[in-house]
Amino acid sequence: MGERVKNQKTTEEIALGIRRRVFEHSMRNNGGYLSQACSAAEQLAWLYNEALNLGEPTMPMIPPPFGGVPAPGNDDYVTGAGYNGPFEPQYDRLFIAPAHYALVAYATLIETGRMAAEGLEMFNKDGSSVEMIGAEHSPGMEVHNGTLGIGLSTGAGLAYGRRLRGEPGEVCVFMSDGEVQEGQTWEAIQACAHHGIDNVWAIMDVNDQQCDGAMSSVMEVRDIATKMRAFGATVVEIDAHDLDAMRQAKKEPHEGQPLIILAHSSPTHGMSFLQKRFPRLHYVRFKSEQERDEMNVSIAKELGIDPVQFDTH
Repeated sequence: MGERVKNQKTTEEIALGIRRRVFEHSMRNNGGYLSQACSAAEQLAWLYNEALNLGEPTMPMIPPPFGGVPAPGNDDYVTGAGYNGPFEPQYDRLFIAPAHYALVAYATLIETGRMAAEGLEMFNKDGSSVEMIGAEHSPGMEVHNGTLGIGLSTGAGLAYGRRLRGEPGEVCVFMSDGEVQEGQTWEAIQACAHHGIDNVWAIMDVNDQQCDGAMSSVMEVRDIATKMRAFGATVVEIDAHDLDAMRQAKKEPHEGQPLIILAHSSPTHGMSFLQKRFPRLHYVRFKSEQERDEMNVSIAKELGIDPVQFDTH
């Protein structure tokens, strides 16, 4: 078990596999980040399978246990970035800014042959590096994003350094729309524009949802695209479930500016049953065994799989 298998799936197949894997995990563990799989599956599948040049993973297929924080004497400390490939100049780098998408990110690593399925069984377990909220040692994570909103700044800083060193690899940041409620996101955009940092680009999952409910109920952000352009970004708006639109958006010229793709998504795409829970979709726990059974049957049918078998006692 744990032997690396070269991915030969289409991006569409990977996106479906991500939703199925997150759904099955959530059914068996009495809850999970279902809406993030609904909204972001195509985006993460596309990033790993098409858009990024990441290189072969350098970490073991079965994630090692948590090795402690960086400190004198902890020479074996590693980040989870090795699942995205080596730190070499020609390869792209990926930052996953919303760490609560970790379950979806782990499912993506499995579907693309970068992590073993056993890794998901370690999710949120004591001593595991497969954290519920992805940390810098978690598979696919390079840094701990701490307060939501620092991801674009992190990516911009690395991209600036790579440009100064003449490295050809780009830097990509996967974001969520809740981050535009943080001032640091806007500072990052204007810093990129001011310094001409155009080897960084981002795709933002615009699902209008966050921890406390709908975006508008927490803080109204109005027209994100217009504001980003005013701060100096090149912006393309697309349907997040349209892969051809995603592919075309990445080709948008953005000399001297960061490119930001606003991917408008549905937090119930592929799992229509979740509409009954709208707008509280951030982390879905079952209200009763009856609801769990109904959700299991309904969503499994929509995803084209058998209902999940689990012990109800």
